[in-house]
Amino acid sequence: MISKITGKVVERGNNYLVLDLSGLSYQVYVPATVMQRIDDCLGADNKICLRTFHYLQSDQAKSIPVLIGFLNDIEKDFFEIFITVSGIGPRAALKALNKPISEIARAIDEGDLVFLKSLPGIGEQRAKEIIAKLQNKVGRFGLIQDGQVKETLIKAKDIAEEALAVLMQLEYKRTEALSMIKKSLELAPSTGTTEELLNLVYKQRKVR
Repeated sequence: MISKITGKVVERGNNYLVLDLSGLSYQVYVPATVMQRIDDCLGADNKICLRTFHYLQSDQAKSIPVLIGFLNDIEKDFFEIFITVSGIGPRAALKALNKPISEIARAIDEGDLVFLKSLPGIGEQRAKEIIAKLQNKVGRFGLIQDGQVKETLIKAKDIAEEALAVLMQLEYKRTEALSMIKKSLELAPSTGTTEELLNLVYKQRKVR
């Protein structure tokens, strides 16, 4: 299983990059929302590091290995959650994710059928299935400040510390993150998981 790939971008298409790894080239498919930010993340000598979703695509009598790339683990996590919806496989998700993940997460949370139907390949029935499956489960992705996400190593002892680490990974200032966490815990002191706490933080930001 290939989970990460680092190489020099030697070719670019509408939805893929070809990375050279010391003479060995890999084609990596990239969702449009991620591709839009690739240039900002290129390092020296056009090098880039991508988190990858690796799967086998069945094609008649053979299986073809496919890599789909993301700039960080949070984007990859959203992709993996998105494909849990019935009828949405990796290829469909790759095509559909052409808008910022934070906006898609907001649409899911708010039950915005019009927005979800605007995603390529997502009709009304599929949009309804997305909402039914994922509503109230994607709050942390709505907190993404698209284009500014940077990875940090999360070492947390409790849900408040984990939530703080995630918010700082999403480029929120420490004082602002602590304030949001405190307010959310005051409103729901029985919150039991980091996911629940981040969903509360997201909902509180929406009502500002």
